[in-house]
Amino acid sequence: MVDALVRCGARRVADLGCGPGALFERLIREDRFEVLTGVELRLGDLDSLRARVEPMKTGADLRFIHGSFLDPALDLKGHDAFVMLETLEHIDPDSLSQVERAFFVLRQPRTVIITTPNADYNPMLGLKPGRKRHWDHRFEWGRERFRHWANGVADRNGCAVRFDDVGPCASGLGAPTQMATFERPEPRP
Repeated sequence: MVDALVRCGARRVADLGCGPGALFERLIREDRFEVLTGVELRLGDLDSLRARVEPMKTGADLRFIHGSFLDPALDLKGHDAFVMLETLEHIDPDSLSQVERAFFVLRQPRTVIITTPNADYNPMLGLKPGRKRHWDHRFEWGRERFRHWANGVADRNGCAVRFDDVGPCASGLGAPTQMATFERPEPRP
């Protein structure tokens, strides 16, 4: 994820659904980021993250928002990249159009990076067909389904999308995690 953010030139990153903050803590160690915002519904996770990272020395402006990134009133202006690290699968499939609206219609950051489990890989984890990796996953998509959804989002919103495997690949199954990086074209002067 850090490499993907560096590749796209992000300086102001919002970690949406940051949970206990593993990515957030990793991003703090990078000098390149100017603003890091963690958004989380679980107040306990957000408070714990804040307590751990506020004493750290960083040049970044650290922000913590308790709420849902789907809330259109949530102030996420000024971020050039949104990250959803293993968060999409915790959203009801019927609400995915709200994710698209919140990210690509209302807020329009230059880059959106989404990772989600690759259900094709689940047999490598010993999971039987139809079983999910976590009790709170509303769905888990294989590579073809994820790419179909992401390509549709990109087409409807004038973005380019690139797909990457995250983790070791198994023949014919891909990696444990799949990643889509959506990028808006730079505005013409």
